[in-house]
Amino acid sequence: MELSNDLAVKKPKRLTSVVWNHFERVRKADICYAVCIHCNKRLSGSSNSGTTHLRNHLMRCLKRSSTIDVSQLLAAKRRKKDTTVSLANISFDEGQRKDDYIKPTLLKFDQEQKKDEIFNLGSGRFDQERSRIDLARMIIVHGYPLAMVDHVGFKVFVKNLQPLFEVVPNNSVEQACMEIYGKEKLKVYETINKLHGRINLSVEMWSSPENVEYLCLTAHYIDEDWKLQKKILSFVTLDSSHTEDMLSEVINKCLMDWDVDRKLFALTFDNCSTDDDIVIRIKEQISHKRPLLSTGQLYDVRSAAHVLNSIVQDAMEALREVTQKIRASVKYVKSSQVTQGKFNEISQEVGINSEKNLLFDCPIQWNSTYLMLETALEYRGAFSLLQEHDPDYISALTDTEWEWASSVTGYLKLFLEITNVFSANKFPTANMYFPEVCDVHIQLIEWCKSPDNFLSSMAVKMKAKFDKYWSKCSLALAVAAILDPRFKMKLVEYYYSQIYGSTALDRIKEVSDGIKELFNAYSICSTLVDQGSALPGSSLPSTSNDTRDRLRGFDKFLHETSQSQNAISDLDKYLEEPVFPRNCDFNILNWWKVHMPRYPILSMMARDVLGTPMSTVAPESAFNIGGRVLDHCRSLLDANTRQALICTQDWLRMEPGDVNSSSSLSPLPLLIEPS
Repeated sequence: MELSNDLAVKKPKRLTSVVWNHFERVRKADICYAVCIHCNKRLSGSSNSGTTHLRNHLMRCLKRSSTIDVSQLLAAKRRKKDTTVSLANISFDEGQRKDDYIKPTLLKFDQEQKKDEIFNLGSGRFDQERSRIDLARMIIVHGYPLAMVDHVGFKVFVKNLQPLFEVVPNNSVEQACMEIYGKEKLKVYETINKLHGRINLSVEMWSSPENVEYLCLTAHYIDEDWKLQKKILSFVTLDSSHTEDMLSEVINKCLMDWDVDRKLFALTFDNCSTDDDIVIRIKEQISHKRPLLSTGQLYDVRSAAHVLNSIVQDAMEALREVTQKIRASVKYVKSSQVTQGKFNEISQEVGINSEKNLLFDCPIQWNSTYLMLETALEYRGAFSLLQEHDPDYISALTDTEWEWASSVTGYLKLFLEITNVFSANKFPTANMYFPEVCDVHIQLIEWCKSPDNFLSSMAVKMKAKFDKYWSKCSLALAVAAILDPRFKMKLVEYYYSQIYGSTALDRIKEVSDGIKELFNAYSICSTLVDQGSALPGSSLPSTSNDTRDRLRGFDKFLHETSQSQNAISDLDKYLEEPVFPRNCDFNILNWWKVHMPRYPILSMMARDVLGTPMSTVAPESAFNIGGRVLDHCRSLLDANTRQALICTQDWLRMEPGDVNSSSSLSPLPLLIEPS
């Protein structure tokens, strides 16, 4: 309702609250109103009503988009809390400047004004574009769905928090995410290409609830400050018609897109059964740009955690019927309080004092199955007696089945402990794997000797799978262990004597020759660097199609024939010196950083070898039988958007520091769910 101008009352001086800059005080008859100048809504304007209701109205007035004064309102509200005197009743002393009174800044904006303009709010500032980017970064970092900006609850929350922010639509947020991806990708590209060392690439297969397959390619490297880093480079959606031999093309394309084919040191695959032809094709594509060991073993690595998981699945499959009986037995005991009470009485009767409770397992998490078996074995006597007292209990195990369960549970315990070692450190260096894998090797040899046909046949199958892994990765594992100053060649000698017996010396010599061959390649590179012949950022020499490249063998010849005239090499010096004392606080990367001046060539090699990912499984999915599965929200996105969100989340989660720093961000919500 419009009110005549003659009824308008000039605001008295005592109306000093900033809200009166947005209301006109009018009187009709004996009633005083406050009329909002933005929406013409009438509210009580009586001095007895105060101004809180007026301030609240302004904060929610949807028609105030063209006049900005929120910061003053918030500031006034805070000051009101801090004093017992109302702002409206404050009077100024003669000596006090009235300029000290907070004067609101009213800014008028045309409707066509760009959103990215910064709004001055007295003492505060609001930036629509900055807020849009911050929203996109939040969605990326925490893995929120893009559609959250369309949720009513989110819109209400943001409007109450900051009325000036115009909630952007889904496609605008997606665009902002892609902008962030582009900027962050450039940073990662520059970082990787400035490295003096080489990078290692892990290749992991993911899937989705819709059975779509993805290829995740991650770069692992040790930076100039000797900190272990990893960055997801590509998350590729594989076409349903793709064949396994096409993986080499996808991987090579990623290497070329990131310009790291000349810097590649090793490839780690998550599946030990990956076709060797894939690796051969990748080698052929890049071999002219870098030298490989004649054996190529350091180049082709398979994930240790995945082979352990695969071996565990063999054991679980062999024990499947026994496990089902134990699962049914636990279910029967816990089916009612009466049965549970009867079982507890029997347990006390046979002298079982275990404080553990029977529990169910989650079949896709094999560590939970291990815990179920371990606990059930403690109640073996009670289960055996329950069969005699309760005719309804029909899932009883024979003595032989209990023995099988006991033996397999012992095997699983070893795998559980080793998997925990692998997953305890989210970014482990390559040197830590050799002793753990050797322990598995030794135990498999012993298990194959079991007089029980069931156990020995199971162990033989497990060892066959392990042997395939060992043949590919033993040299890489051993070289990494040798570059640990606490072990050097001694650890290889210790384990190989147990594994190979009478042929141990020949195997040890193979390792010794392998590490010398690799060191010689780095020594040649060092010579070429001194001569200015190496590629920038390369740890190993490169070759080209130039005619002068016909003399590349001369560099090796010169290096080898000159060795006798030179001082002792870095490698010989390192191996001849005593081992470093073992202690729990030892940090191998810090050790090599400190000893770089003493071993200039060997330290270059150590940086590349120790950065090799010997395992690719994430700690949170270390015991997951089904592999890594992308969540439903991400799987529905466009392929480019999906890659952008997953890669950028990985890059941003490291921001405050590197992966070795305690100041790093805590683990973020996963983009995976159990299969």
